[in-house]
Amino acid sequence: MNMISPQGRPAVALIAGPTASGKSAHALALAERTGGVIVNADSAQVYRDLRILSARPSAEEEARVPHRLFGYVDGADACSAAQWAGDARAAIAAAHAEGRLPILVGGTGMYIRTLLDGIAPVPEIDPEVRATVRALDVAAARAALEREDAEAAARIGPRDTARIARALEVVRSTGQSILIWRARRSGGIADGITLQPLVILPPTELLYARCDARAAAMIAAGALDEAAALKARRLDHALPVMRAIGVPPLLRHLNGEITLDAALRQLQQDTRNYAKRQKTWIRHQFPEAWPHVPFVDSNEVHPLRAV
Repeated sequence: MNMISPQGRPAVALIAGPTASGKSAHALALAERTGGVIVNADSAQVYRDLRILSARPSAEEEARVPHRLFGYVDGADACSAAQWAGDARAAIAAAHAEGRLPILVGGTGMYIRTLLDGIAPVPEIDPEVRATVRALDVAAARAALEREDAEAAARIGPRDTARIARALEVVRSTGQSILIWRARRSGGIADGITLQPLVILPPTELLYARCDARAAAMIAAGALDEAAALKARRLDHALPVMRAIGVPPLLRHLNGEITLDAALRQLQQDTRNYAKRQKTWIRHQFPEAWPHVPFVDSNEVHPLRAV
């Protein structure tokens, strides 16, 4: 794969898809064959506390090719899309300076879109507004958003708690729709690179089976010990690391509330639900022109093309 496009822009590969779709294996194969650098674009894999529960590459895999932005944030801190995008820009620039291909890999659509399209310059939200909005249940917040910013509400799913709350707090705090702020995005890298995207979207039945198998493998690999270490830190349960998939049910087991089998079943269900949300987001948010494949043989490097 050429590092410089015919337009004179440096190349960046992107391998995106839902959890358990095979992204990491394909990224590793591509990096080994191109001398590339893998840059994490998964919001859970940034936390050093979640190697097992985020399905982060193993230490052996990380030693095979350079990996960036994996496990680099302490769980006591909340990593925002804006923070990650700034770190990713630096990692990509460093890879280009070394003559290496940066290979973004992950399934966190908000991270990827923030990096490519830039950041909306939304002012700091009034703390009282935020507290009031976050105290609402999703139905009440949704109803309020439909009254106060109907256009934004129409673009958000009825149960998408985080995005509903964000849109509502923005319009209440700034007096303008989040859509207006998004139109003023800046800092994206899309215009300065040649993106080589590949989206992996396995059939639902296969994806769910892989989700279930991964969850069981996590338990066997020591996910319970990882959750116990988090519990011992006594972190705020509102932090992203404490709300990561698998952490809540394993903490409930450690607290004696449910059995380990029940925790595993919840982990499997939560993983399947997350994969479903990711597939829906990808279909609606990523350009149709990006190549989509149902699966990738990790022994073959798919011929990514520029878009």
